Amino acid sequence: MMELNLNAKDAGDWIYRGEGAANIILSYSGSTSDFVGKVLRVQKVKRNGTNYEEVPSDLSVHEGLLWNEDCDLLSAPTREIAEHLYVQHVMSPRLGSNHVDAGVRVLVSRDFLEAVAKNVFSQRPSWRVTDADVNTQCDYALLISDHSVFPQALRDEEFSISVEIKPKCGFLPCSNYILEEHTMKRCMTRFKLHQTFKLKHKKVSQLSRYDPLDMFSGSKERILKSIKDLFSTPQNNFRVFLNGSLVFGCLGGGKYRTNVRYDRALEDALKFVIQADDGMRTTCFLELVSEAVFRSGLLDRLLQVQKLDVFDIEGAIHAYYDVVSQPCVVCRELGEESDRYTSLHTIPLDESLKIVKEYLIAATAKDLSLMISFRTREKEDPKSAYNVILHESIGQSFDYKVSFIDLDMKPLGKMMHYYELDQKIVRCCMKMMKNEISANVEEKTSYQDKSIVVEDDYPTRELAGNLTHLYHLLLLLFLFSFLTS
Repeated sequence: MMELNLNAKDAGDWIYRGEGAANIILSYSGSTSDFVGKVLRVQKVKRNGTNYEEVPSDLSVHEGLLWNEDCDLLSAPTREIAEHLYVQHVMSPRLGSNHVDAGVRVLVSRDFLEAVAKNVFSQRPSWRVTDADVNTQCDYALLISDHSVFPQALRDEEFSISVEIKPKCGFLPCSNYILEEHTMKRCMTRFKLHQTFKLKHKKVSQLSRYDPLDMFSGSKERILKSIKDLFSTPQNNFRVFLNGSLVFGCLGGGKYRTNVRYDRALEDALKFVIQADDGMRTTCFLELVSEAVFRSGLLDRLLQVQKLDVFDIEGAIHAYYDVVSQPCVVCRELGEESDRYTSLHTIPLDESLKIVKEYLIAATAKDLSLMISFRTREKEDPKSAYNVILHESIGQSFDYKVSFIDLDMKPLGKMMHYYELDQKIVRCCMKMMKNEISANVEEKTSYQDKSIVVEDDYPTRELAGNLTHLYHLLLLLFLFSFLTS
C-alpha cells in the first residue's frame, strides 16, 4: 500500500470526535476513498506550565531491555512506530486479532498538525486544553477504521448505532505487597476509589454509580445493571454514536451528567434503529448492549490480560527501580516498612523485567475502550458476516461487532507517576474517612472516662492491634456506604 500523506490543505476535512489522555480522535468528512470510514489518532503532548514536556523520539535503553523478546519493537526507528507495533505484536495476540485494529501509519506534516490544533481548540474541554495539546513534532498519525459504523452503512445509507464503553479494571488486587493500611484497595475497585479522588479535585461533578465488578461478573443481571449505571452517570466512560455522530455522552471531559434533555435526545436518535414505543427505545438499547457484552465473552479475555498485574503498583514499583538500575526511592521513603520489599530487590533482572512488562501490558488493558456497533437486520437477509443478536421483546434482529480501541503503549518512565497517583488516591480516601469517623467518634464518646489506666504492656499492645484492625474495618465500611449511596 502506498504511504498516505496529510498536509495543511487536508486539515479542514478532519473533525474533532473526542480525546483521551494520550490522543485526540478526528473523524473524516471528506470524499477521499482512502479516508472514508476512518478516524485519525493524533498524539498529544503534556503541558508543563507555558512549556511542553519533552517526548523521547525513540525507546530508551531500559525499554529496549523490557521489550527485548519483541524484536519488532526494538527494530522500530521511532517511538511512534514502536507504539504501532506494540498494538500488533503485544496486544492483538492477547485480546484477539479479530477484535483489534492496529491501523496504518499516515505521514503528517507539521503544518497539518498545527492547523488541526487550531481547528479543534474551541471544541476541546477546557481542562484538556490546559493539560495537553497536539504534538506537532510527530511525523505520523494513526489511521484506523471507524468502529462506530458498519462499512456497508456508509455506502447503503443504512443506520448503525454504537456504544463506546471504558470497562476499567475488573478485579480486586490481592498482592502481598499492598501495605496493611491500604487494605481498602483489596475491598473496593480502583475505579470507585479514583472517583472519590476525582470528586474532591472537581474532575467529576458526581460519583459514578458504575462498578466494574458488575461488568466483569459474567452475570446477565449484573452486566445489565452496570450498563444502566454507566448510562445514568456516563462521565467519559459511556458514549453513543449514530452513524458515527455523537448522540449521547461527552467529547473529552468527565463532567457529563444524564438529564431529561439528554435522555430525550438519545430516545429520539434511537428511533432510526430501535422499533419500540416512544419512551422504551433507550431501555431496549441498554438491554441490547448488555446482551452483546454477555454473548461476546470478550470481557473474560480482557480480564485475563488485566490480571497480568500480579504485584500491584506497590510491588511493581520496586522491580522498576531494579530495571532502571537506580536506588529505590520508595524504600527510602518507607523506612522500616521497606523490609517487606527486600525479596523484590533480590530477584534476577529477568524476573524484574517480567514484573514491570506485565504491569504495563495490564495497564493498557485497564485503560482501553470497548466499541460495540449494531445495525438492523431484515429477516430475509442472507447469512450475515457478523454476529447476530435477537431482542426478543421487540422482535428485532441486529448484526453486531465488538472491537477493542485505545490500546496505547504505556511508557516505562511513567511508573513512578502511576505509583504516586495510587498513593494520592489512597491518602485522599483515608483522610476523608478518618475525618468523618473521628467526628462521629468524638461526638459519641465525649462522656468517656479519662481516668482508666492500663498498666500491663502486652494487653496494651494487643488492644492497640485490635483497635487498628477495627479502625481499618470501620474505614472500609464507611467508604463502601459512601461510594454506594
